[in-house]
Amino acid sequence: MVSGTTSIEPYAGFKLDADTVVVSAAHQRAKLAVLGVDATAFGHCVAPSFFIGMAIHAGVSSGISSEGAINMVQSLIVHRCALLDEELSVNGEIKSISEVPRGRSTDTDVWFNDENGEPVITARCTSLRPNPDQAPGRGAGARAAPIIEDLELLAMGATHELSPECVKAYSSEGNSIHYDLAAAQKAGFRAPLIGGGMGVHFLLAVLWRRRAPQALSCDIYFRRPIFWDDAVTIGILGDNRAQALVKRDSHGALKVATEIAIHELISAP
Repeated sequence: MVSGTTSIEPYAGFKLDADTVVVSAAHQRAKLAVLGVDATAFGHCVAPSFFIGMAIHAGVSSGISSEGAINMVQSLIVHRCALLDEELSVNGEIKSISEVPRGRSTDTDVWFNDENGEPVITARCTSLRPNPDQAPGRGAGARAAPIIEDLELLAMGATHELSPECVKAYSSEGNSIHYDLAAAQKAGFRAPLIGGGMGVHFLLAVLWRRRAPQALSCDIYFRRPIFWDDAVTIGILGDNRAQALVKRDSHGALKVATEIAIHELISAP
C-alpha cells in the first residue's frame, strides 16, 4: 500500500479511481536492462508485461492494499500495442471476491484506453491474499489444467540467473514480499519472490523478437513462485502458442513456474 493512505476493504463492484499512465522509453529501457532484456525487441511499443504491475498499482492508488497478495492468473488482451510515451486512461473494477482454503481470491478487471476512448490493453487478474492463520499448503481454489504437461516437448532457450540486487532494482513499493526478506518469510516464503510481470518480460521479449504482434490475447498462469535467487529457463511449445519459465525444484527436477497460453496473435504487417 502507498505510504500515508488508508487501506480500503475490497468488495465486488468496487470501482477503481480513474487515472492516467505513461511508460516512457527511458523507463522501459532502464527496467528491462535490469533484467538483461533488450528493450529494442519491442520497438516503439510498451512491453505488455508492464501493464500487469500497472493494473495492480491502479488498485493501490485507489486504496486497495497489495501487501502480501499473490497473482495467480493474469489475462492480457492487447487490442493494439501501446506506444512509448503515450498517455492512457486507466479504469477498473473488482468483479468478484471469494473465500478459498488458503485465504481470499479476488478477480479484478483493469482497462487502458487511448485519448479517443478506444481500448488498448485489458488486464484481468485473479489474485490470492493468503490468510496467515492458514497452513501455506492449503488450496487457493480451482486451478486451471496445465498448458504444458510434457516438458520434453519444449524447445529450451535462454536461462536467466536472478539475484536479490536485480529483483530489488526492478520491484516497486507496494508489496514487500517482492523485495524484503523478512516480509517474504513472514508470508511463508523462503525468500522474496518476483512479481508476475517481471518474469513475463522474459517470455514476451522472445515472442516480440520472433513475431512482433500487432494484437495479442493470452492467459498467464503463475504455477510456482520464482524466488530472487532462482535461475529460470525459457521454454517454447510449438510456434510460440505456449511459453513457459521453468526452474528446478529442491530435488533438481524441472518444473513449470510460469506458463502462457496464447489464444490470438495478429502479427504486425
